[in-house]
Amino acid sequence: MYNRVLMISEKETFIAMTLQKSLRDNGFEVSHSLPNVQKINEYNEKVDIYIFYMDEGTAIDMDTVVYLKDKCVEEDIMVILIGTNDEFREATKILPQENLDAFFLRPFDMKQCIDKIKLLVDRQEIENRKKHVLIVDDDVTFLKMAYSWLKDKYKVSIVNSAVQAITWLAKNKADVVLLDYEMPVVDGPALLEMLKSETDTDGIPIFFLTGKSDLKSVQKVMDMKPQGYLLKASGKHSLLQELDKFFIAQKTMK
Repeated sequence: MYNRVLMISEKETFIAMTLQKSLRDNGFEVSHSLPNVQKINEYNEKVDIYIFYMDEGTAIDMDTVVYLKDKCVEEDIMVILIGTNDEFREATKILPQENLDAFFLRPFDMKQCIDKIKLLVDRQEIENRKKHVLIVDDDVTFLKMAYSWLKDKYKVSIVNSAVQAITWLAKNKADVVLLDYEMPVVDGPALLEMLKSETDTDGIPIFFLTGKSDLKSVQKVMDMKPQGYLLKASGKHSLLQELDKFFIAQKTMK
């Protein structure tokens, strides 16, 4: 159950405190923090939902917004904003709207707010039962396209470098990694070798998803025994078919 909430606000106003009480009455575990990254980070391991209550008459702490952006992008933690339209526009200059789970315009209906949060939690529970696919590729355009191909059937996270992939995998679990071959600094084969050398990641199934189709490149990585080698040019249907076939085979083996 995704029920651990951190309420972030400069002041504990009557409305903010009432919201915290209502959340507790509905089964949520609620803590409070000032909009200070160091303070917020103290709750890092105990938060499923961040609610940033942007207080009237108080400047928005942009370091907090950056922190929340990183959390919802890298760790898929739920982020909710409460404030005015002006505050929302200011915050979403940093925190993209597509990464926000909800925004409530102040003043707001308390019951509608609680009902919406409960609905978001239910949806998150359903989402987290999906298999999780991590896509690693330095081509941002392809990342977005591959995400759109898979997002309806799988839970999908994207990173654009080997370093980001290692950082992500240190904090999250992937059921499959789709890995590009050619990337700057650390390429796909090098990342595969690094992941296979670590006990925490050596069991993750890794498919190459690449545009390189020459025999020498394919043979180089197949000798490293990835789960498979897929070509980007094969398109959406082929990729979904291969992933479906893999997960069905896994389930059958279990």
